[in-house]
Amino acid sequence: MIHGDLKPSNILLDENMVAHLRDFGISKLLSEDESDLYTKTLATLGYIAPEYGLDGLVSIKCDVYSYGIMLMETFTWRKPNDEMFEGDLSLKQWVSCSLTKAIVDVVDANFVTPQDNHLNKKLDCVASVMKVALNCCVESLTRRIDVST
Repeated sequence: MIHGDLKPSNILLDENMVAHLRDFGISKLLSEDESDLYTKTLATLGYIAPEYGLDGLVSIKCDVYSYGIMLMETFTWRKPNDEMFEGDLSLKQWVSCSLTKAIVDVVDANFVTPQDNHLNKKLDCVASVMKVALNCCVESLTRRIDVST
């Protein structure tokens, strides 16, 4: 099953904070012998994998890409289509640059504060999450994380 439109508004949390997907309007069901397919149905800009947006190629790895974008959005509190991301700057590039310089500059202020006693531990944890998110969003379909392993 490929959801095809993973984004925060399509994830609902129940009373136990368990996530549930909603809006399967453009989802695709692959048979056991299929790993991908082509479609003209497009998902939400900003969350859509490059191969999906450019060629209409959908696979499970499209949802992996969208998941990575959602992780970045969750921890930065910036949407991928935020007005600050124009020209060559994207959410992915902004987060990627912060990993080598200062992750604290992109993390939402509600997660960490300079006065936090465990600031470095929290920043290390967020940096690990951001690395996973960036690995989910690798442009190359073949190099993107495989969720089946």
